[in-house]
Amino acid sequence: MAIRSKLTNRDPSSSADRTGAPPSSDRREPTEEEKAQRKERVAAAKDALARSVGLKGEQVAPARAALKSYLQRLNDPRQPDDAAFQALIEGPFRVPPKKKERRGF
Repeated sequence: MAIRSKLTNRDPSSSADRTGAPPSSDRREPTEEEKAQRKERVAAAKDALARSVGLKGEQVAPARAALKSYLQRLNDPRQPDDAAFQALIEGPFRVPPKKKERRGF
C-alpha cells in the first residue's frame, strides 16, 4: 500500500507565495497613546504576578494563568477593555465567595 503525500501544491498565481512574506503595507503603526497604555498594562500585569507569588487559594492559580496568557498574547488584535483588564489584575487577590451548604433533606 503506497503512502500518499498530504501536502498541497502552491498556487503560482499567488503573490504572497512568490515573495515569501506577506505584504507589510497593511500593518498599522500604533500611536503613542496606545504604546503608553500597553506599557502601563504590561507593568501592571507583571506587578500583579510578582505580588501573587506567595498567595494561596483556589482562585490564585487560574488567575495567574490568565495573567500569563495575557502577557503571551500582547500582539493579538483583540485586547480586553479596561474593565476586563482590571478584573484580570485583581483576580489573584479577590477571595471568591464561600459556597453555601444546604442542609436539608
